Amino acid sequence: MKLLENRILKDGRVAGKDILRVDTFINHQVDPELMQKCAKDFASHFKGKGITKVVTIESSGISPAVFTALEMGLQLVILKKQPSKVLNDDLYQTMITSFTKGTNYELTLSKEVISENDHVLIIDDFLANGEAVTGAVRLLRMAHATVAGVGVLIEKAFQPGCDKIMDAGFEVYALARIGDMSKDEIKFI
Repeated sequence: MKLLENRILKDGRVAGKDILRVDTFINHQVDPELMQKCAKDFASHFKGKGITKVVTIESSGISPAVFTALEMGLQLVILKKQPSKVLNDDLYQTMITSFTKGTNYELTLSKEVISENDHVLIIDDFLANGEAVTGAVRLLRMAHATVAGVGVLIEKAFQPGCDKIMDAGFEVYALARIGDMSKDEIKFI
């Protein structure tokens, strides 16, 4: 999506060899017009796939997922990174390693918001190593739900995440695919 690529070039900041900061328009401050246009693209791409819910992981995936769910007329399910003190018996749980933070965390899904009848679209901001999406898939499988596909705003194609997710049999649709990046240049593919 050219609009997103242009915004990344204008306002994105490379911080180290593998980190792209987009916090001024995606995940700290959100450009709602940009998110709405991204959501229209996701909805168009995944139209007709029998999707019943949109799923994301808190917190950076929430803005594109909310707009996508709204565009598709579906409910949004947010996977939590902190276990609930109230719902501990009613959760599916799995451990995830965060690429950005370099830490492990427990990802949780309430049993009452997903079922074996759900065919879900996973939406996230980035796809790097694929750990977050893999964890989301594990939780959805525990609930016996199926995955229609994965939509990401930005894929770092120089990292193994996309191949890992596609090798597991899932479609990945990225709006911007970065082939290489440095302090001086971001190259899209």
